Amino acid sequence: MSTFGDYLRQRREALRKNDPAYSIRRVAAQVGIEPSYLSKIERGEQPPPSEKTIVALARVLGEDSDVLLALAGKVSSDLAEVIRKRPQLFAELIRQLKDLPDHAVLRIVREVRDGHW
Repeated sequence: MSTFGDYLRQRREALRKNDPAYSIRRVAAQVGIEPSYLSKIERGEQPPPSEKTIVALARVLGEDSDVLLALAGKVSSDLAEVIRKRPQLFAELIRQLKDLPDHAVLRIVREVRDGHW
């Protein structure tokens, strides 16, 4: 699995091939950070930025913010709040889910989302 910075750079460069709006300067401007800071993040010279900046990067690059946060070793503040309300239950749930294949996890998600208990 690539690092946060590697993933970010690869995604931005892939988009830039077809659209100059994805230059490091223009992406940084859209996110509200300095281009040099974004460059350092992409090269792994800076740790991943704040949740707010990661969410803005996800929006600009068309990525899922939860995926980018996970690559950065972070959890969104709304998910953290959910876990804090029932920490033992969610810790056990995540531990039980970690070795299941994706299709099994997706089935559980669908059942929870659709209310089929």
